[in-house]
Amino acid sequence: MGNFQKLSLALVGLIIGGSLVACDDGRAGAQDAAKQLAAAVAGLDVGSVAFDGKDAAAANEQLKEVFQALDPAKPAVEAGELTLEKDTATVPLNYSWKIGSGEWKYTASAELKKSGDKWLTVWKPALLVPELAEGEVLGSASQSPERAEILGAGEAKLVTSRPVVYVGIDKPRLASADPAASATKLAQLVGVDPAAYTQQVEAAGPEAFVAAITLRQDGRTITDEQIAQIPGARSVPDLLPLAPTRTFARALLGTAAEANAEQIEKSGGALKAGDTTGTGGLQQQYDAQLRGANGVQVFAVKEGLTAEEKQALPNQGRRILFQVEMKPGTPVKTTLDPKLQQLAEDILADVGPASAIVALRPSSGAVLAAASGPGSNGYNTAMLGQYAPGSTFKMVDSLAMIRNGMTPDSKVECTPTLTVDGRTFKNAEGYPEGSLGSVTLRDAFAHSCNTAFIAARDSVSQAQLESAATSLGVAVEAPGLGADAFLGSVPGEAEGTEHAASMIGQGKVLLSPLAAAVMAGSVAKGSPVSPTLVLNAEAGSGSASETAAPEGSGTPTTDGTSPSLSSTAPAPAKAAEKPVTAAEAAALADMMRAVVTSGHAGFLASVPGEPVGAKTGTAEFGTENPPKTHAWIVAVHGDLAVAVFVEEGGLGATTSGPLLKEFLVAAG
Repeated sequence: MGNFQKLSLALVGLIIGGSLVACDDGRAGAQDAAKQLAAAVAGLDVGSVAFDGKDAAAANEQLKEVFQALDPAKPAVEAGELTLEKDTATVPLNYSWKIGSGEWKYTASAELKKSGDKWLTVWKPALLVPELAEGEVLGSASQSPERAEILGAGEAKLVTSRPVVYVGIDKPRLASADPAASATKLAQLVGVDPAAYTQQVEAAGPEAFVAAITLRQDGRTITDEQIAQIPGARSVPDLLPLAPTRTFARALLGTAAEANAEQIEKSGGALKAGDTTGTGGLQQQYDAQLRGANGVQVFAVKEGLTAEEKQALPNQGRRILFQVEMKPGTPVKTTLDPKLQQLAEDILADVGPASAIVALRPSSGAVLAAASGPGSNGYNTAMLGQYAPGSTFKMVDSLAMIRNGMTPDSKVECTPTLTVDGRTFKNAEGYPEGSLGSVTLRDAFAHSCNTAFIAARDSVSQAQLESAATSLGVAVEAPGLGADAFLGSVPGEAEGTEHAASMIGQGKVLLSPLAAAVMAGSVAKGSPVSPTLVLNAEAGSGSASETAAPEGSGTPTTDGTSPSLSSTAPAPAKAAEKPVTAAEAAALADMMRAVVTSGHAGFLASVPGEPVGAKTGTAEFGTENPPKTHAWIVAVHGDLAVAVFVEEGGLGATTSGPLLKEFLVAAG
């Protein structure tokens, strides 16, 4: 009985197993083959796919030829729902390509055939792109919009397309001439390194044009006649986005030129060879906004057509498959006044050390000029510099003292020296003896008595200094600025000599020239100034940011000296908790006016127009004996606030003062 039961069970198993085999219509195998095909096409490598009537290597080569024009892009490909009919199956392949700023989606159909126990793909170009015929390949063309302008106040064109010429050796024009000899002569004519340029020319292909230099068409002194005398040399006209001059606001605006290999690689596909992109300043920060988006066209075309054949066909034989419309860039609108910016740069032209002039309108916060002198070596000293502000910071001290109950007429003690924890502080050389002793706060401010302000350290805490600084618009964020900037750093805690040094704008207190102008402007306005530079921050950060100073920027140590190292300033406050009031600002304005009427800045009394208020500043740095000094002066003149800074400048009144006077008189 047991053997009979076993035999019955075995027969049942065979019957069931036979039924299952009979029910397997091959769908699972076809689906696996479809998924394998989709993955292979997505990787642009079908060398491992089994084809019906087509060698896999030949199919792979044809696939690469079809899609070569889209390199380096690759599609995402998914197999859709399979339709099975006996030993054949069809499957939709859903493609998705990232082409420029667009996405190209389409569905192609693939056919599978069963051969024995395997499913083979029927090779057709149409499984790559619908209706793609044998002998057709894909092509692509792009169109770049003209780079948008950077505008200044009143929409003045700061950066716009200006005519240039590329001067170089056009190798097909050399004929039998010696490439090295021509390259050397051209390099000497245009003032580039002959050895390096000759090497470039010799390394370039026989059809290459090798540019030696790009010259502005306007005002160029090297003529086409001079260039033409050199075998193979020529000039090629073009347009480039340029400022009025090579140096105009360069550290702030940045530059725009053809993207290099590194920029293209880092762009993640946003840039390609030949595209113009920004480097540094606003050109880089707002690159996407200025550049816009390229127009892209993908088309099918018969392979191997000659130029004449293309010209004879409608649309040059192209069958359009996908298109992304070109999107023009959007201008960056700024508050810069081109006349004041150029004036500031002209005034700084002969200043050797790093220097800056910043001018802004207190009523609106509009930054009108932010010039960095040639000694800054391309660095944006005006907005990013981090320096001990010296006695200009006594505006902050004075506000803290006023909040503690003092007035400009309150008496303070101005002594020749003052010792704090073993360190002796003194007044500047040549301090007038008549202003020593018991003097008004106004007089101590006008003559910048260090000892009087340091003596107030017991009644003015470091936290009060920090609060007063933010009240005047410094060491806070500037969400409306729209550009990278350093707006100052004032520590909330300090003791002993460090706290004493803070009272005279040294220690760990840091300002940029922009921050110093904001501080003065807040006095003129009667409330904190929030600076504005970019008016339509559609792209880029759109806000001020903390940026470390470069080596040599004069960042001071605890004792007020500087090892020329980058700062690690704390993040700025969001906003002032206690903004300066109109009454407090009026008291500060009274004392700033005294600097002109009876103090160090008497030379400003002759500036035409409204009365000028000012504050000078000198900050020691370095380890030399005597130490080097930063020279500062800030001033308000009607609805204009200006800061002038020279990194190694001696005294603020004697070095920066004359530069300020020249600016104010010319600005009108």
